[in-house]
Amino acid sequence: MAFGGPLRISMPSDTEILTERDFAAPRHLVFACYTQPPLIKRWLTGPPGWTMPVCVFEPRPGGRYRYEWHKGEERLAMSGVIHAIAVPEHILSEEAFDQDATGGTSKSAVDFAEKPEGTTVVNRLTYASKALRDQIAATGMAEGMEMSFQHLDALLAEGWGS
Repeated sequence: MAFGGPLRISMPSDTEILTERDFAAPRHLVFACYTQPPLIKRWLTGPPGWTMPVCVFEPRPGGRYRYEWHKGEERLAMSGVIHAIAVPEHILSEEAFDQDATGGTSKSAVDFAEKPEGTTVVNRLTYASKALRDQIAATGMAEGMEMSFQHLDALLAEGWGS
């Protein structure tokens, strides 16, 4: 079996969602795809038909990020602030969707672990409450994330910069 997807998801506590995904590429390339806007726009697009016309990512403590997705008249957007970043190992941030009816934010701690076969990315998402965590988990987030990760697999397979 080849090293790589699909996404693994679990709920280690009442307020957390843990996602894990393997990529058959070196850690520095996977990290670059998470932090460089021209690369982010190529893979973080979710289901077919969606595009990301707005992508801002300032890879520094205190840096901001903003993602806006469009599909026809539909629009989805999120913003966040980076609390800590260690190249190419870790990103700690806090984010919120513009359309979030709960007004809740989440913390995201993303770790990039280098392995002989590639890179494992673990994202620990922490929400303000169990109800908010359950609401987010019920949105189909895992399917959308996996679709984006398949785009990331294709981008990494191009071997750019290696």
